[in-house]
Amino acid sequence: MQKDWILQVKNLDICFTLRGRRLHALRDISLNVQRGESLAIVGESGSGKSVLAKSLLGLLDANGRIVNGQILYNPQNGEAQRDLATLRSEKDWLPYRGGEIAIVMQDPLTSLNPLMTIGKQITEALRIHQNQHGEAAKKAALAFLDDVGITEPERRLRQHPHEFSGGMRQRVAIAIAMACHPRILICDEPTTALDVTIQAQILGLIKRMQLKYGLTTIYITHDLGVVANIADRIAVMYAGDFVEIGACEEIFYDSRHPYTWALLSSLPQLGSKGGELYTIAGTPPNLFEETTGDAFAPRNPRALKIDFLSRPPIFEISPTHSARTWLLDSRAPKVDPPPYILSLRERRNLQP
Repeated sequence: MQKDWILQVKNLDICFTLRGRRLHALRDISLNVQRGESLAIVGESGSGKSVLAKSLLGLLDANGRIVNGQILYNPQNGEAQRDLATLRSEKDWLPYRGGEIAIVMQDPLTSLNPLMTIGKQITEALRIHQNQHGEAAKKAALAFLDDVGITEPERRLRQHPHEFSGGMRQRVAIAIAMACHPRILICDEPTTALDVTIQAQILGLIKRMQLKYGLTTIYITHDLGVVANIADRIAVMYAGDFVEIGACEEIFYDSRHPYTWALLSSLPQLGSKGGELYTIAGTPPNLFEETTGDAFAPRNPRALKIDFLSRPPIFEISPTHSARTWLLDSRAPKVDPPPYILSLRERRNLQP
């Protein structure tokens, strides 16, 4: 099924060198991002989500490098594609970082300059990426603050980040990203430090910005529950690899990989009142060591013998759904999902 993709990751390998040892952070991953969609990349801390996000912006740490693969950026039909994995200098990245692909970080205090007023930070983005100056830039900055729901924008423009609450700082970070007029907006755990009410407001704001400006959005999160109502597709990542990719409903109601089952089972919403909340046994693998077989096998109570011996291929379940698990091989024994997953499917079937 041919679709209009804006970003294509092909066989990407990223490694870091630390104290003479090599850490394999991303392992031969591939992913297509469709124009205008909301894609969520979900996994535990250390799974490689943020490494992937940084590689899309040329922000890998000095000890990290792309050792293989491509990151193809397709801005628009008729425009030349560019392999972002080949860019090296800041000058090469300047047209793409911010202006084409922007990011909203997890903690706005780390991305906002505490010494500069909010107005200067927004107008700086407008000057660099939109060539707007003076009153035109100020007028645009006021419009963006109003756009993200900050009241009294004229007064707020003169204030510094410490004078804003956490939720308002995140709104400012979104305003700065939007001032760059990007085509892709990456949101790296944008609601982690916020309470539930503000979290919902920020996610709703990002969704409105996507619709208003025709953005493609990529969410980075460890919580499937956060993206349940905003993601079109979900890519589940474990130990530097995509283990399952599918439409939102396919991941929630027809997931096939045991790690996806474990993530869903960990959602507090699925727990029974007074019951013990499910936790995933064990710890993620040490990426300094070579991974053999299915990386999740040591933590998977339903693991097959072959899971410890050979890395499973990617099995296509539908044109939009695939998973890397031996359970989908025609020779595999039938293995039922855990009770939490069966309960989730039953709830879905009972819905009118």
